[in-house]
Amino acid sequence: MASNNISMAAPICLIENGEDGKLSVNSQALEILEQIQQSVVVVSIVGLYRTGKSYFMNKLAGKRKGFALGSTIQSHTKGIWMWCIPHPTKPDHTLVLLDTEGLGDVEKGDQKNDCWIFALAILLSSTLIYNSRGTIDNNALENLQYVTELTDLIKVKAPGKSSPGTSDDDIDEEDSQFVRYFPNFVWAVRDFTLELKIEGRPVTEDEYLEHALTLKKGTNRKVSDYNLPRQCIRNFFPLRRCFVFGSPAAPDAMTRLETLDERDLSASFLEATQRFCQHVFNQSPVKTIKGGHPVSGRMLGILASTYVGTISRGDVPCLENAVLTMAQIENQAAVQEGIKVYKEGMDKAVTFPASLEGLSQQHRHWEKLALERFASKSFKDDSGQHMSNLGSKIGQHYAILLDHNEQVSEQACQELLAQLSAPIAKKLEEGFYAKPGGYELYCKDRDALVAQFRAEPNKGVKAEEILDQFLKMKEVESRSILQADQKLAENEKQIAAEKQRAALLEQQRKAEEEKCLVAERLLEDERESHKQKLRVAEEKAQQELDSSRQEAQRALQSKLKEHEELLQKGFQDKADLMEKEIQNLKAELSKGNVWTDYILPVVKEGLKAASAFLKYKSIKKLPK
Repeated sequence: MASNNISMAAPICLIENGEDGKLSVNSQALEILEQIQQSVVVVSIVGLYRTGKSYFMNKLAGKRKGFALGSTIQSHTKGIWMWCIPHPTKPDHTLVLLDTEGLGDVEKGDQKNDCWIFALAILLSSTLIYNSRGTIDNNALENLQYVTELTDLIKVKAPGKSSPGTSDDDIDEEDSQFVRYFPNFVWAVRDFTLELKIEGRPVTEDEYLEHALTLKKGTNRKVSDYNLPRQCIRNFFPLRRCFVFGSPAAPDAMTRLETLDERDLSASFLEATQRFCQHVFNQSPVKTIKGGHPVSGRMLGILASTYVGTISRGDVPCLENAVLTMAQIENQAAVQEGIKVYKEGMDKAVTFPASLEGLSQQHRHWEKLALERFASKSFKDDSGQHMSNLGSKIGQHYAILLDHNEQVSEQACQELLAQLSAPIAKKLEEGFYAKPGGYELYCKDRDALVAQFRAEPNKGVKAEEILDQFLKMKEVESRSILQADQKLAENEKQIAAEKQRAALLEQQRKAEEEKCLVAERLLEDERESHKQKLRVAEEKAQQELDSSRQEAQRALQSKLKEHEELLQKGFQDKADLMEKEIQNLKAELSKGNVWTDYILPVVKEGLKAASAFLKYKSIKKLPK
């Protein structure tokens, strides 16, 4: 059941940064994330230390205090701290705020450690806020040096793997892939004192940012160094916004910022802060992973553990590997959820002994709901392995229920026959039938017993078989009464015996027919089950394919926009290089067959599982 009430009173450290610079994930934070089954919107903030990042995060949390602000030149945030609250504008979503350790801390002096903190903020968030002070000038962009190292810190595909139709050279051009999976980018400029004008013309904050990211023409080292961070931001973060903030208060009050009343803060600062918060709330998307699958709190915890574990081993985090790791965990959990839906539903809905039709209807209903629950939680089950596993588990549990239903039916029928035959047994004991005409009286009582038995409701699926066994067991008793009846001539006794054998054969036929109906119903159940699996698999495959194409479409649109700007500003060489990326994205969008690539493997797996189940049940149920 999705959690709707996760609201932490205060932040907790999610990723700890030890004194030796070794990163680790806090188990208590993972326990909190484990409870969040809602989709999460993850907003992280990065920037140089002592630039007021925590103030913005507290505002987004709707609190004055929470993330440590500090009032000295020391950085108070070590590692990455997390605060989970109900999303202010998106019902049934959780807002996860991540406040990162300040970059460039002189006490730490470890640039590599800063790079990993920056990379983790990007990998975990759906909106990344970069916080700086003063202006967006060359110095500010050089402080964002970590963005130039992202291709060394993050990989989209695992080494040696490529999509059909792509070469290893294509994989190296990963900036064209990053735009699919990187977060939205917001640059927050604190203590901004300039006028928003370019060459005397008023501009918006976003235009100010785009002007700062304008590339210079030239090929020498100085121009290349100037362009590199700008080109990286343009390539990696096509969705970017800028907000500028004047000084919030007088310098002597800045150390008490978290305790100041809003009326003591600058009106322009408050207005900018409100616009900033509203943008983050309304425009920050749900965190997704490669393939467009939305991330829950539980999945965010798996991502954090996977990435930190990779870094701790000295390896480079890979989006594809992380998704495959998560898919394995989540798909196994989805199977468990699906079988839980089926078992709990059947336990509540079925009363034993049940009719074959009633049991079958409930089985189909709850299997459908179980498959749909599985599909809502699973992703990248491309081979159909996990859906097949769920189908097998449902089939096994259905077999158990069928056997239990038969046992209960058998017991109920035996008890009913024992109850109905008690008066006959008493008459036998008293010698009631040991007289001329006794056989006729016995047959009358026995036929009445059979009629009463058949009229009794809720006997289950073994009624005719148990009645057949009962009548066969009473055959010796019946023959003895017939032979002892002096009223009947010998030829009459032979006729009565033949009639009795015919009745027994007719009852045996009904018992066999009952078995055949059971077997036929099982075959029909499996056919319907297979149809359900195909329907759910096809819908899921189409959904995942649509998400993948949307990712490619967004990447294509951003590349086309950048390509156009490069051409307008005379960067023909850079535009030519980008043309190959654009053509690759267009080719990707033009291919992909749902049936061949996604459904056919599921069909094969499903048929294999269905065949095994049918063989078992058919052999077990069909009359010999």
